[in-house]
Order: sequence, then C-alpha cells, then structure tokens
Amino acid sequence: MSSFCSSCKFTLKTPEAVLVFITMIWGGSFLIVNHIMTISGPFWFIGVRFAVATLIVMLMSWRILNMITFKEVQAGALVGLAIGCGYSLQAYGMQTITGSKSAFITALYLPLIPLLQWIFLGLKPNLLSWTGVIFSFSGLLLLSSSNHGPLMFTHSEIATLLSTLAISAEIILISTYATQVNVQRITVVQLGVASLSSFLCMLLNGEPVPSLTPSLLYSTIGLGIASALIQITMNWAQCSVSPTRATIIYAGEPVWAGICGHIAGEYLSPRALLGGTLIIIGILISECKFIHKMTNKRMQNKHQHL
Repeated sequence: MSSFCSSCKFTLKTPEAVLVFITMIWGGSFLIVNHIMTISGPFWFIGVRFAVATLIVMLMSWRILNMITFKEVQAGALVGLAIGCGYSLQAYGMQTITGSKSAFITALYLPLIPLLQWIFLGLKPNLLSWTGVIFSFSGLLLLSSSNHGPLMFTHSEIATLLSTLAISAEIILISTYATQVNVQRITVVQLGVASLSSFLCMLLNGEPVPSLTPSLLYSTIGLGIASALIQITMNWAQCSVSPTRATIIYAGEPVWAGICGHIAGEYLSPRALLGGTLIIIGILISECKFIHKMTNKRMQNKHQHL
C-alpha cells in the first residue's frame, strides 16, 4: 500500500470523487452482468473476466513479481478463493434475478463483516453494528418477496446471499494480511486464483463454453479490464479516504445499480424498494461506530488543550 500512498498528491476531494465514480461503474456493471448471464454460464464468464484482470495487473507488476514470498502466495490464494466464490455465486444468481435486486442483496456484505469478525476473530460487535444488521436483514426479507406474496427466498437469492459471505471473508482476509504483504504482488495472485477457481467450478458443474459472440467477448474483456483498473485505483484513492467515508460511498453501489436498472426497464415493487432502503440504512448505521469514535477522540483532544 505504501507504494501507492507515496504518490498521492491530490487533494482529499479528488480521491473521494474517484471512489464515487468507481461506485457508479460498479452499480452499472450489474446490468451488464445481468445481460451476459442470458448468453453465458456464470463460471466461464467469471473465469475469463479475472483472467483478463490478472494479465493486466501482472504486466503492470512484472518487475516486482520475482520477489514474491510464500506468505503472499498463501494470502493471495485465500483471498482469491473468496473472490472466485463470491463473484461466481453472484453471477449464478443473476441468471434469474434482476441486477438491481442482486446489488441490494450483495450490499449486505458490509453489515455482515462485524458478525464474521465476531465468529472467527472474537471481536464482539457493538450496539450500532447489531442495529445495522437488524435493519439490513429486515430489508432483505422485504426485498426477497413479491409485492403482496409471502416472504421467501428463491435459489438465486440464496446463491447471491451466500456470495455476500464470501465477499465479507475477502475483506476480512485482506485486512488481516494488509500490513504483511505487498499489495501489487498479492493482487496478481488473488486475481489468478479467482480465475482458476471459477474455471474449476465450470468443469465440475459441466458448464459448456458459450458461443463466443462479439457482444460476449467485448463485455467480458471490458469488465476484466475494469476490474483490474478499479482495483489499482481503489488502492490509490483509499490512501487519502478514511474507511468510514469509503464505506459510505460504497453504500451507494446498489443505488446506482437501481438507477441503471430503472432506466433499462427493470421493476422493483414498493416492498422491494423499501427493503433496499432499509439495507442502505443498515449499512450506514453499522458504520456510525467509526464516526462516534472519531467524535469522542476529537472531544478528548479538545478538552486536553483547554
């Protein structure tokens, strides 16, 4: 991360604007993936997408790859497996649900992280984290039901929900290894493992290679390039943006996905829209703990100077 941080010479507003732009691209990509799932299987698509991203990051990092350590390979493999599982399950779910609904369900990874940290790392969530989880899962129940029908999950919604666990694991693993590895080298490994794991799932699932139409190839390669550039840009931007602000910006991802979906003609019932709103509120509440800590710290410093 330090290699990226040393080159941060822009004002604070510029990195935040970059993250907002990235979030808009993420939101819009749900609509593209939703379309691709009508002409391709999920595992082939994810495998090729991350193979393209791996090649790009490898070309940008080839000078330092010979210094890779065993810990970086180990960490990259674990993160890569989480990425492969998360994105493959998400794409699998988008075979039958809209991109807007997938985006709102995927956003649950943010309030899920404190729960997983409690289970695996023993870090007990505070009251705000629990409140955020309750709001988010209440929203999930509303989102995963028809306008007037019973609350129930389809197999695609379950797959998408499972993808949030993998994405949460990815973030926890990255946080665990962040100070112990080189960001560029581990990124090459994790993207490569994500690609290989998706191709393996393709073989195990008996998924055929789709017809390689220009539309499919351009979309898949384009998203692969975007994945690589977004990863690198995020590393740069988050040198200057606090985790709290970054999370609040990322919470806008399903909102952008909903806007793009609405423009494209996707429909979300009033109940589903309420559910999506509750998920966003839950994300913001779960992140208020950082704001609360920062406020207390500023007050303590103020009293010390009086």
